[in-house]
Amino acid sequence: MRAVCLTLPTNRECAGTITAIGAEAAYAVRRFGVQVHLLVLDSADPQDHRRHAEAVAALPPVEGVVVHHLDEAAQRAFLRAAIDRSGLAGPDKLLDLMLPDAVSYGACTNRAFLLAAALGCTSVHRRDSDSRYQLLDGEPVFPIEHELATIGAKAADAAAAVTGHTLDPAHADKPVALVGASFIGELSVDLGEIHDLDPEVYHDVVALWAPGAATEDQKRELVAESFIGAGTEPFTADRAVLDRPDIWRIDMCNIALDHEVYERVPLPPATDTIGSDYFLHHLVYDATLPGVTHNRHIVNYYTPERRTGSGFTAYQERYAKFLLSMLYLYPVYSEMELAGDTLLDERHRVRPEVIADCARRSAATDRTENHRRLAELDRCYRRLGGKYAEFADHLAPRRARLLDEAQADIEDFALLIDAWGPLVRASRATSTERLPR
Repeated sequence: MRAVCLTLPTNRECAGTITAIGAEAAYAVRRFGVQVHLLVLDSADPQDHRRHAEAVAALPPVEGVVVHHLDEAAQRAFLRAAIDRSGLAGPDKLLDLMLPDAVSYGACTNRAFLLAAALGCTSVHRRDSDSRYQLLDGEPVFPIEHELATIGAKAADAAAAVTGHTLDPAHADKPVALVGASFIGELSVDLGEIHDLDPEVYHDVVALWAPGAATEDQKRELVAESFIGAGTEPFTADRAVLDRPDIWRIDMCNIALDHEVYERVPLPPATDTIGSDYFLHHLVYDATLPGVTHNRHIVNYYTPERRTGSGFTAYQERYAKFLLSMLYLYPVYSEMELAGDTLLDERHRVRPEVIADCARRSAATDRTENHRRLAELDRCYRRLGGKYAEFADHLAPRRARLLDEAQADIEDFALLIDAWGPLVRASRATSTERLPR
């Protein structure tokens, strides 16, 4: 029986999401006859963790659904065992990259990848805590319908399970590496208030993540496409297209990845950086691996802490670090795009050493563009005034540290790619008997 991992990483209260994702897991078993490991990676505070434990305990028992609710202590114990088994140098550094003290969107998903390997899963299906499923005729619209129909299948075989097939026949023998959709509702990045306050400033703030050499037309196009997902149109009928994946229309709250991708290259483990979990989108596309882009979009909403007090400050700093990360990621993306299918070996598997080499060389990129990004962000936020001007005051003395961290993040990514193969193999050999269920 095929085993798959449906995972929900969270650091906030989301008992309702746990209930909903439990229903998706049960649907997957009924519909596809798979075994589903429902993996809740819980970094929430003790009070919210208790609510999550109650939600997990209340899930109806379903044969074929195995639920794992792991707090950070349980995650750390598993990681320490796998790292020690791998025999890799610098075990404490590796543990820190896998489970840092700060928020890391890439690291939490990397933990799911290693646990999925330990559980014998062939794919990982990720959802987020601040999302809900759409309804059609009162029933939830589960993305896993398209994911399990095609993920890992040879593209030529997957063609029968989609509504549209535009893939170049040259890729027909390659496996479907990524299946995903987007979201409807609020912007995926919490900048909507800036747009309401001053659309010109919104343009300037979002355009900062464009490549330094981008033209004004390219920046306008980027701003128009950024963070909007699938808009607001609700689901009425299925649409799924087999091609190279439309990575602008696939979000990490609504994605499935084949193990041949995530077991070979991890996500950047950058801390306090939004968007750090989207690297594999680019890798799959640039390596010419097939994907399915469908329209079972998830409903996105915001949790209140992003918009007030320390939560607002933390989120805006994560956006600033996202902007700085692009200085190092764009050169990697460019090299991957030029490399194309040479990123793959003769069995259509990603060659991780090529990606690690790109990341290492990218770390030497001149920082001038990042100095400009921070100066422009400061100007924009001071023009907005109020809490945004206060954030500019907060950010100013931290610029040097953020610049250093952005460079260190790409160096850590290269280090983790080098270690990833041994970590995956060690995870497969690490017992999961003590994982909480």
